[in-house]
Amino acid sequence: MLTTAPTVDHLYNSFPDSPDRPDAVEVPAGEVPEPYHRLLVHTHHMTVTVEEFYRSPVDVRVMDSRRSGNEYARKILLTTRDTGAVVQFGLVRINLGVCPPAVREAIVEGKTPLGRVLIQHDMLRRVEPVGFLRVNLSEEMAGWFGVEPGALTFGRLGVIYTGDRPAVEVLEILTPIAT
Repeated sequence: MLTTAPTVDHLYNSFPDSPDRPDAVEVPAGEVPEPYHRLLVHTHHMTVTVEEFYRSPVDVRVMDSRRSGNEYARKILLTTRDTGAVVQFGLVRINLGVCPPAVREAIVEGKTPLGRVLIQHDMLRRVEPVGFLRVNLSEEMAGWFGVEPGALTFGRLGVIYTGDRPAVEVLEILTPIAT
């Protein structure tokens, strides 16, 4: 069952003992510095937001996934199509039962970022951030981003609704951005 207030602990329950789990602390939106603030503090899909910021379409790489009935969880990386650079880590839990068959199939196939799937299928959706995070990267996650372990970055927790029903819980962590 999905919640309307996911936490890092709650989302990582789908992947117990995961070595990539970072050290994350919730912070107020006002403490998220630029350029992270404009990338995270909004009600849009991150797929579109990072594509605009990096001026490149992004592709998805599914790192791990689990499915139990209509509950589907996955850990992903978004990479820029132009350079292949990793720009975002995501961990999502999805209630496939609220998705039409074509959307379900596209999500489980794992070849298209979730935001793009929902947009392309014109699935009624509302993105609601529920928390913002200051993140010190684990060794494994830092390796994906090509930075030192413990590097500082920011992320968010959110819920994507279809109508009034939570359909997706999400943790999104950005690659550290040189300022």
